[in-house]
Amino acid sequence: MLTILVTGATDGIGLATARSLAGMGHHVLMHGRSADKGRVAVEAVRAAAAGKGEVRFLQADFASLAQVRKLAADLQSLPRLDVLINNAGCINLSRRVTADGLEMTFAVNHLAPFLLTNLLLEKLRASAPARIVTVASGAHRGQAIDFDDLMSTNDYRMMRTYGRSKLANILFTQTLAKRLAGIGVTANSLHPGIVSTHLGQDNWLARTIGRVFMAVAGVSADKGAKTSVYLATATEVAGTSGEYFAKCRPAPLEGAPGAVTDETAEHLWSVSKTLVGLT
Repeated sequence: MLTILVTGATDGIGLATARSLAGMGHHVLMHGRSADKGRVAVEAVRAAAAGKGEVRFLQADFASLAQVRKLAADLQSLPRLDVLINNAGCINLSRRVTADGLEMTFAVNHLAPFLLTNLLLEKLRASAPARIVTVASGAHRGQAIDFDDLMSTNDYRMMRTYGRSKLANILFTQTLAKRLAGIGVTANSLHPGIVSTHLGQDNWLARTIGRVFMAVAGVSADKGAKTSVYLATATEVAGTSGEYFAKCRPAPLEGAPGAVTDETAEHLWSVSKTLVGLT
C-alpha cells in the first residue's frame, strides 16, 4: 500500500484520481481549499473504495504560500510519503492577485506546487522509491515563459497566462528530475486531456464557455485521471523520470521555439526559489 498525496482532490481530475487510487487499496491524502467540499469528497471516495484504502482530508489554500508551508509542515509527521501528485490548479478570466502579491494563476499552478514539492523532498527521499507526478496541460503549446512579466502585469490574457503556468510545470519537472537522478525519486508531468473540471468555477464566463466546449470536445474526469494514476503506480514507469506524458505514453513538448531548454528551466527554478522564499 502506497501513501499518496493528491492536491486539488475535491473535484474534477483530482477527485477521480483519489477515488481510483483508494479503490486500489492505497492510503490517499486528499488536499483541498474548502473544508466543506473536503468532507463531501472524502465520504464519496471512501464509499467508492469500499474500505480498500484509507482516506483523509487536508486543507490549504494554494493562493497562500503560508498555507502551503503549513501543509508541508503537517505532512512531516507521516511515516512515509510514496507519491506526490501535484494536481491543484486554477484559471481566471481576469487578473487576480494573491495575498502574497503574486498573480493568481501562476502562483497556484506553478509556485505552490514548486514550494510544496521542495518542502516535501526529504520525506520523499526517505520513502524511496518514490514518485512526483505533476499535472500540466497541452495548453503549454506555443507558449514561452516571459521572465520580464511573470506576473502578467502588462498584458493579462486568460489562456496565455494559464498556458505559461502549465509550461512552467513541465520545465519545473524536467529540472527536478535532473536534481533527483540516482536517489530513487522520479518526477514526471502529464497532459490529462481536455477534461470537464471546475478550474474556472470563480469566473462565470470561463465556466460557461468551458461547459459548452467540454460538452463538444472534452473527456470525463475519470478518463482524465488515468495518466496520473498510471504515473503514480505503474511498474513499467518506476524508473522513468523527466518525461511528459499524454494518454499514458511519452508525448512531445510543443512550447514556442526555444521555450523548452535546460537554460530556461534552470532560470525558472532560480526565480521561483526567490519568489517563494526558499534558500
